[in-house]
Amino acid sequence: MIRVTIRRKDVKDSAITSFKVEGHANYDEHGKDIVCAAVSAITVGTVNSIEALTRVTPKTKVKSGLLQVEIPQGIDSQVAERVSLLLDSMVVMLNSIEETYSEHINVQTSYSKGG
Repeated sequence: MIRVTIRRKDVKDSAITSFKVEGHANYDEHGKDIVCAAVSAITVGTVNSIEALTRVTPKTKVKSGLLQVEIPQGIDSQVAERVSLLLDSMVVMLNSIEETYSEHINVQTSYSKGG
């Protein structure tokens, strides 16, 4: 199962500060797993979009079955809003996949403080 953990600042300021994607969907054999392919395309595509559209470079760690992404702190507030919109869009897409393939992907949210 793929486990996605979305980390947000807190309940009042729900900006995403980081996310982690770990595990394997095991929906189908390697190379034919549509759940894995969709999750990879969405999450990696979001990181690429953040870099291309906002010029913010998230701190990333990538290896088989793992993608960890941390958004830098202290960026301009207008840029931070654009980054947040891209990340929130990613969560909507992942939640859509989870609705159909809940036995292969789980999306959870945690809060850095106050939640």
